[in-house]
Amino acid sequence: MTDAASIPPSEQARILSEALPHMQKYDDETIVIKYGGHAMGEEELARQFARDIVLLEQTAINPVVVHGGGPQIAAMLKRLGIVSEFAAGLRITDAPTIEIVEMVLAGSINKQIVSYINEAGGKAVGLCGKDGNMVLATKATRTVMDPDSQIEKVVDLGFVGEPEKVDLTLLNQLIGYELIPVLAPLAASRSGQTFNVNADTFAGAVAGALKAKRLLLLTDVPGVLDKSKKLISELSIKDARKLIADGTISGGMIPKVETCIYALEQGVEGVVIIDGKTPHAVLLELFTDHGIGTLIHK
Repeated sequence: MTDAASIPPSEQARILSEALPHMQKYDDETIVIKYGGHAMGEEELARQFARDIVLLEQTAINPVVVHGGGPQIAAMLKRLGIVSEFAAGLRITDAPTIEIVEMVLAGSINKQIVSYINEAGGKAVGLCGKDGNMVLATKATRTVMDPDSQIEKVVDLGFVGEPEKVDLTLLNQLIGYELIPVLAPLAASRSGQTFNVNADTFAGAVAGALKAKRLLLLTDVPGVLDKSKKLISELSIKDARKLIADGTISGGMIPKVETCIYALEQGVEGVVIIDGKTPHAVLLELFTDHGIGTLIHK
């Protein structure tokens, strides 16, 4: 990236001026940003992200951050000698594992992001779905095909949950009051059991409940790619479903796109999948004419 000091003042002013219509578009709107992938592990990118979130709040946008933490959880489990198994793309979370997951997600990662945002001049509040009964979850179920019998079998994922209900009481006390919620994707069941929730799914549920203007999913890929591996800049729900059906969208991108579709059906205006490793990815997407990821809309 070009150092700001090397850009003439007139050019800096022009850039700011061209951002005005985009700022007006999102004025007083809620933007949910799912922050994950390897960008979280790089301090400079993490600090840039925090600064950009503060900038959004300063321009009368209401950012809500939902973060993941898969690599950090894996590293801590390895340090403690706890071996994880995976099924249907999700970590099987047993009783010892859920304790570590909660410690890492709601503890070290959440408070680090809060600290970076506060250092940048914001007022971040670190929470998880259990706080204020914000997100109620039910046990997640998945099936996998047995390679020998070719029969689908139900996999017990342990303490992995899926959002059932989002209560906005707590978030409504924060959004619009210069406070930036930073949410760890943990939730409780009706009986009080803690569940680990996929961060994309958690962000989609929160964004849907908030009727957010945008949901941004920061990942480790540029967005949805076509069969020749070129970025698709825009998709409708119908287009996305066709690309899943014909195999263009495959693997780990399928649940991401399904989360996008769910959020749109719940009232989010647009969902964007972008590469979180790109410096200032959030600003490039929201405040420039072309954006940088794949926009999915109705």
